[in-house]
Amino acid sequence: MQVSVESTGTLERRMEIQVPAARIEKAIEDRLQSMTRTVRLKGFRPGKVPVKVVRAQFGPQVRQEVLGDVMQSSFAEAVGQQKIVPVTAPKIEPISLESGDDLKYRAVFEIFPEIELKGLEDIAVAKPIAEVTTGDVDAMLDNLRRQRPSFAAADREARETDQVTIDFLGTIDGVAFDGGKAENVPVVLGAGRMLPDFESGLKGARAGETKTIAVNFPADYQAQNLAGKTASFAITVHKVEEQQLPELNDEFCRHYGVEEGGVGQLRKEVEENMRHELSQSVRGRIKRQLFDGLLAANPIDVPKVLVEEQVRNMQLDAGRRVGARDVSQLPAADQFQEAARQRVALGLLISEVVKSAKIELDRSKVQEKLVELAQSYPDPEQLMRAYRENAQLRSQLESSVLEEQAADWMLERAKTTDQQSSFKELMNFGA
Repeated sequence: MQVSVESTGTLERRMEIQVPAARIEKAIEDRLQSMTRTVRLKGFRPGKVPVKVVRAQFGPQVRQEVLGDVMQSSFAEAVGQQKIVPVTAPKIEPISLESGDDLKYRAVFEIFPEIELKGLEDIAVAKPIAEVTTGDVDAMLDNLRRQRPSFAAADREARETDQVTIDFLGTIDGVAFDGGKAENVPVVLGAGRMLPDFESGLKGARAGETKTIAVNFPADYQAQNLAGKTASFAITVHKVEEQQLPELNDEFCRHYGVEEGGVGQLRKEVEENMRHELSQSVRGRIKRQLFDGLLAANPIDVPKVLVEEQVRNMQLDAGRRVGARDVSQLPAADQFQEAARQRVALGLLISEVVKSAKIELDRSKVQEKLVELAQSYPDPEQLMRAYRENAQLRSQLESSVLEEQAADWMLERAKTTDQQSSFKELMNFGA
């Protein structure tokens, strides 16, 4: 077998492979001989069909199958021989498939970049230092109260936190558009569920009033037919109601699953959750600094095919979040290119950290992570069973834990300083 390799890009390779005709013909003959023992043809007893009959009946089909198999196996031999690791399966371009001739084909593929890690000891990490204070817990409890408000009629102009119930009809250049009309819609001012122009236009409104609001849709608005345009909304105000927060009592506690212990027990559970969230936030900020430093110190070329795959995944994720019903409603691929490239580069670099540091997956940490995930679900055992039975979920979990182990290894070698902070700053709580 003859093999030649040409670099057609930083990571792209074009390999030409020539397989002797004798190997092809022998593989075809062996396949036909094997079929004589299994094929069933009318007029012949099982296992007694002559090979010439099988060749006449199935020869062309067998030849195509063998060519496909040989191209697959010979490509694997060729990359092994050349000590090349393709990123994905190659694009095959046949050159010569004629019967009796050597098989010649071209395989185009990308390889992984060669990575030599550097600068790990120069990565600077500011480790946030913060505690959950009594004031933080009080603020969180107030936030929980704001999540369960009631509303009472207010004979005055609407202001922040009020609920305004309205009818609206939106038009652009005098023409109504889909989704631009609704009746008896409650809008809580300051909740951020409507566009900023829409909410601000309702401030100062009174029950029984009609008014017109100009609303600018952002350029990246999910409905492409509205993105970047200005609409006029005719508003009819039915009610203005002021927000009333619930009392912090046993009944309130029961809404959050605290059946015994009242407010004291609720405070305890809230504080425990806040400490856990704070720990996760601190960990996340440290990891971001480590990985940003890793990327900055190790610029690498990345395979285009992996970037394209990552872009597609990001498009689909974004589409699911905005309720896209088909491919035409997915966000444009261009906006994900740089983020996708960064993700792929970081994944390759972390893999190299794991390899060079000889980090082995800690199974006990995998179990700890699984238990932690399960505790946030109504039925923990169901989630744990799903991970045990689904190989893809297990692989994702293991990759996450291995990434954490790589971050721990890097942190031991980085230049770290303590940075005093607070729960509010780290969690953006109340911002």
